[in-house]
Amino acid sequence: MQKIVIIIIGLFVSTIYAQEEKQMWAKSYLNKEAPVLVVEKWLSDEPDVTNKFVLIDFWATWCGPCKKAIPNLNDFQQEFKEDLVVIGISDEPKSTVKKLKKPVISYYSAIDTKKTLFNLYQIEGLPHCVIIDPNGIVRWEGFPDLEDFELTSKVIEDIIKTYKPE
Repeated sequence: MQKIVIIIIGLFVSTIYAQEEKQMWAKSYLNKEAPVLVVEKWLSDEPDVTNKFVLIDFWATWCGPCKKAIPNLNDFQQEFKEDLVVIGISDEPKSTVKKLKKPVISYYSAIDTKKTLFNLYQIEGLPHCVIIDPNGIVRWEGFPDLEDFELTSKVIEDIIKTYKPE
């Protein structure tokens, strides 16, 4: 009987612990070197990412949560323009991305129809964002609106303060 109680308690504790972990829909590169930024075609000017933090947003025009995140990404680009470059990458054709009129994207944009970068990150769910520091290390990753793990101005500010080279 005592063994059964211990097993039940162990299962309960492991279930609670699992629920506190951040759920991911892509390969984790957290605190590891990010894959090299490769895009098929820039739909905007190509950004200068030298000595900048780079926020990559993997998204699609058909994805409701992706479109919901665009205004926040616009705000992040503006708020942290001295330190951060925001790049949206879609695996859809240029014509499909260009048809999206609302919300307006005011950050950098590219397509990856061959899914080169999508495959390197093993993207299984959208949107998926990563923040890469100026040394090429991933410092944040995940679904930007995941409850208790949201990507916010405060999160970005803390990452920049912590990892900005002197």
